[in-house]
Amino acid sequence: MKKLFFTCLMAISSVLTLSAQEIYRFTVKDDIGRDVPLAKYTGQVLLIVNTATRCGFTPQYKELEQIYEKFRAQGFVVLDFPCNQFGAQAPGSIEEIHQFCTANFAIEFPQFDKVDVNGENESPLFAYLKSQQGFAGFDTSEQRGKFMDNMLRKKDPDYATKPDIKWNFTKFLVTGDGRVIRRFEPTESMANVEAEVAKLLPQKMVDSPQK
Repeated sequence: MKKLFFTCLMAISSVLTLSAQEIYRFTVKDDIGRDVPLAKYTGQVLLIVNTATRCGFTPQYKELEQIYEKFRAQGFVVLDFPCNQFGAQAPGSIEEIHQFCTANFAIEFPQFDKVDVNGENESPLFAYLKSQQGFAGFDTSEQRGKFMDNMLRKKDPDYATKPDIKWNFTKFLVTGDGRVIRRFEPTESMANVEAEVAKLLPQKMVDSPQK
């Protein structure tokens, strides 16, 4: 009986591990059109973001780069996917977008080709991310959250019941073993995002002072 129990436990563990690693089965296009398998990032903590260059949230590029620079040596990476579906705020080619981001925000994290994140032509990666972490609402006690809620509710009174990406700079946090554990709406404090990223990373060793 004990042997059967442990056999079942191992089988369940194996299924959960395979499920967690589903994200590594996706392949995406980088900013010059090359195929990039996400398996390349196995073991790293990921923050996957849909971005835009002419949005009120565009300054978050600077904060994303700061978080990337702070934690990249500990196994953290931002994966940036420009998207033009929200107010047509990511116009131009991916080459023009990349030039804008490097010139204005000096980004060094990987940037990928433009994608749709909702609808008929949505990226399979973002379809998967939404299946793992649906929309949990805006914080309407905060000004930006209240604004977004009012704006979207006017267009669709039932918008909050759907898992769709709501706007630019929605972020998904992925653990080093491939689990999608958090979704941050664009109104979420970047300090909160940084704090959640830090929880998943090894703590830096602090050198002892020289005597």
